[in-house]
Amino acid sequence: MKLTDILPLEKWAELEEEINKRSGLNAAVSDIDGVRITELKKWPNRLCPVIKANKKGQTFICSAAHQNIAAQAMQTQKPVIEECDAGLVKLVVPIFVGDEYLGVAGGCGLILDDGEVESFLISKTTDIDEDEIESLSDDISKITTDKAESLVAYIQKEIDRIVSDFENK
Repeated sequence: MKLTDILPLEKWAELEEEINKRSGLNAAVSDIDGVRITELKKWPNRLCPVIKANKKGQTFICSAAHQNIAAQAMQTQKPVIEECDAGLVKLVVPIFVGDEYLGVAGGCGLILDDGEVESFLISKTTDIDEDEIESLSDDISKITTDKAESLVAYIQKEIDRIVSDFENK
């Protein structure tokens, strides 16, 4: 079973749009392989697209964070709110139909509470100049843990509704 078996792609895109609208995060619904199922990208800052465009940044920061956090959500069957190695929040809600794991819905790209961008680590991982990283990250918005938890509760409610509607067809 795939995510598009329980909801059409355009409806998943609407959920991503709403997550972005409520939070400013780069929202994504991803399948069990960690692949985004829509093309929607609304970057919450200037730094993330630069990291993502860098092969090492994509592999060792973005993909690694997604794999780790999605695996944690799959194993616990609970939402996860963490920071990626770049120091930015990543949150996901697992999507299950019965015992079958289909993927996650969530978002990333803001600074959680009093966190900070890990310029040195990003620079060492990507070979991007640390001054450039600091310049690209000087205006990244913050999100409180309370707001992140509230967003996760909203996403969970939507996922529960989607799964319930599918199961009751």
